[in-house]
Amino acid sequence: MHQATTPRKAILGASNPTLAFLALIAGNVALAFGPWFVRMTDVGPVAAGFWRIALAAPLLLLLAGMTGSRPFAEAKGLWWVLGGSGLLFAGDLGAWHLGIHHTKLANATLLGNCASLIYPIYGFVVARAWPARRQGAALVIALVGAVVLMGRSAQVSPQNLLGDLLCVVAGVLYAGYFILMARARVTMLPLPALALSSIAAIPPLLIASIALGEKVMPGSWTPLVTLALASQVLGQGLMIYALGALSPLVIGLALLVQPIVAAAIGWSVYNERLALPDLVGALLIAVALVLVRRSPRSDRKAA
Repeated sequence: MHQATTPRKAILGASNPTLAFLALIAGNVALAFGPWFVRMTDVGPVAAGFWRIALAAPLLLLLAGMTGSRPFAEAKGLWWVLGGSGLLFAGDLGAWHLGIHHTKLANATLLGNCASLIYPIYGFVVARAWPARRQGAALVIALVGAVVLMGRSAQVSPQNLLGDLLCVVAGVLYAGYFILMARARVTMLPLPALALSSIAAIPPLLIASIALGEKVMPGSWTPLVTLALASQVLGQGLMIYALGALSPLVIGLALLVQPIVAAAIGWSVYNERLALPDLVGALLIAVALVLVRRSPRSDRKAA
């Protein structure tokens, strides 16, 4: 049994870092459209999270089977990891979707991705090492860019406070989800891992939406189907693939791509014009991503 696991780990560890990085960026771009789709639905916010997962899970299982995977057989010994990641993701979606309706789009996207700080710190703690000079510089530049990007839109006020707090809670749970999914990705391919984790998230989201008295059955399926395909199948699928090849630092910094895309969506859809601070913040985040990708190979491994 042990001998069969070792080659599989080697195969998973051989993922192309460049391809994984491109998948990571594309996944974050897809996920940045999530808040917009959530607002377009005619069900409750937690119910929207339920349908996002419930509609995507069968497709993820089908795709996993088409690639030759046997998700339930491959999950042996990892049920607590996949179940825990599903519960954390359910909590993340529930809190985040509620927050989206109680704060601004930019606030929800940025605060909901505070895992961009938590997950890299976790990586350095596990490695029992301080970040290399270039890694530390990239992290600081990205955080400064995120603060600048928040600018005028991320205002803490009585009107936005509840939504902001919910999104911060979502970001913490999201970091926990990444930690468990990274562990599952050591021996599992991305599609079966994501499919089983998604299945575990379905019951708590449905129970929570009913307990909150939300409308669960939609009048229009289009926003929910779009949310499931763009955010869960494409966005999370690419993110979980990248978890198997990139360090927590790179994963965390890339999460900050989402506020940039969200700002662009706000500009084009809601006529929220981008000011100079928004452009400067986006540029700083881009510089940080380039910096961490150009780090020496040994530095990236240390992360």
